[in-house]
Amino acid sequence: MIDISESVMQFLLAFIVVIPLVGAVAALLPAPPGLKGTGPDQAVLRHGVTVTGAVLVAAIVLAAGFDHDHPSKMQATTDISWIPALDVRIHLGIDGISLPLLVLTALLTFLCALYSYFKPPAGPSPKAFVALLLVLESGTLATFAVLDLLLFFLAFEMVLIPMYFLIARWGGAQRQAAAWKFILYTLLGSVVMLLGLLLVGLKSGTFDMVALATDNGRGLTSSVQVIAVLAIGIGLAVKTPMWPLHSWLPDAHTAAPTVGSVLLAGVLLKMGTYGFVRILLPITPDGMHTFAPYLAAFAVVGIIYGSLACLALVRPGSKGDLKRLIAYSSVGHMGFVLLGIASMTPTGVNGALFANIAHGLITGLLFFLVGAVKDRYGTADLDTLSGATGAALYGRAPRLGGLLAFAAVASLGLPGLAGFWGEMLALFGSFDPADGLSRPAFLTFMSIAAFGTLLTAAYMLMVVRRVCMGEKREAPQLADVQTYEFAAWTPLVALTVLAGLWPAVLLGLTDPAVQKLLAGGKS
Repeated sequence: MIDISESVMQFLLAFIVVIPLVGAVAALLPAPPGLKGTGPDQAVLRHGVTVTGAVLVAAIVLAAGFDHDHPSKMQATTDISWIPALDVRIHLGIDGISLPLLVLTALLTFLCALYSYFKPPAGPSPKAFVALLLVLESGTLATFAVLDLLLFFLAFEMVLIPMYFLIARWGGAQRQAAAWKFILYTLLGSVVMLLGLLLVGLKSGTFDMVALATDNGRGLTSSVQVIAVLAIGIGLAVKTPMWPLHSWLPDAHTAAPTVGSVLLAGVLLKMGTYGFVRILLPITPDGMHTFAPYLAAFAVVGIIYGSLACLALVRPGSKGDLKRLIAYSSVGHMGFVLLGIASMTPTGVNGALFANIAHGLITGLLFFLVGAVKDRYGTADLDTLSGATGAALYGRAPRLGGLLAFAAVASLGLPGLAGFWGEMLALFGSFDPADGLSRPAFLTFMSIAAFGTLLTAAYMLMVVRRVCMGEKREAPQLADVQTYEFAAWTPLVALTVLAGLWPAVLLGLTDPAVQKLLAGGKS
């Protein structure tokens, strides 16, 4: 921990949220100020790297200055009246729950900007691409930093338009249909969520998330809490996504450009599960208690459904797309996050938060790797990749094949890597759920989810066998991992190993904050 004054911490958090918006406006200027390149396209891409790099540095300094001895305390807080008539305030702050997500967002966005600088997206002028990337970053960072319900909603919605255009303008086949499906699903869910947020704010007399969490639902009747959880939960479940509200995800991932898929899986999905933890668990505990068994049931169905869909896609002759398979795997992995939240226990919620970060690292890496494979082969079709033109990736591009195998075994939850701890803790939380929840029901959910881990191992190992370990044939060598790819992927590999070997780094941040959250804001 570095000794940094509270005023500097406040400035850093505000800087992290606002500077990407300033950078987005600057990216649309005739020439980004202070940057040169071989042409305007390279200059604006360099501008994107510079701005996201500055945000990442600020996030790291913020993390270094964070009081790790008191991670349950809101730090770097700013609280300014914005709309007095509605008591809406510009209220920012971070604790041990939001800090890891803030740093993850800054890291992944920087790596995407760096990757795009060396491999510019195919499509229209990169000016709009960089501006949209920065607006997306600002909205995501704001979601994890704001402490007002209406500001949370605005930040939550802010990411929709840039992601829509990233898919619709820079995506692959069927990109228009996928983009429309993405935005219609999320907008419809958000309308219902807004009604729930207004209900909570108007009935309690405040939109302040810290005050509401401290009150722990005492100012809301049980019936109001039930209605609020149903309304807000639908909007959050669409973004997570929870089965059966997931069907926009495979199409969006299949059509999105590589960096769009990385940010969609690595960051945007976390906004939904973060809302469950930050809003519903502490503010509407009675409503969550009512819906927890149903949330757990939908979660385990999603785990099994996602795994079976992946097994169907990886089967020879299925014409399965590798990007689509990774998208369906996210449905299963986010099911474990929801199961941990549904247990309403510190163990389960800590597992959910850990699994959130692990999924962002591992699936972000997987989408980078699948994008690289698609660039080299011209397709992500599994039958083609394992056929005459795609056999034995180990022999044709051994470093790329090795990284793909590493990401696959990390995704299946190999002990010693980041994917293991979150899912294990979510299962432990289901083994002994919160008081008042049916233990036999949650033991059943735990057993089904545990079976899902076996299915996950099955399809991931089949992916490695088909793509990396095909028959040895005479075929030209492929370009192996390039320097810029190594730079973009190494941090994700290192953090996946670090989180797997030293989980206390993350759990030491989240556990005190989760304990306070579930205790109704009491330290």
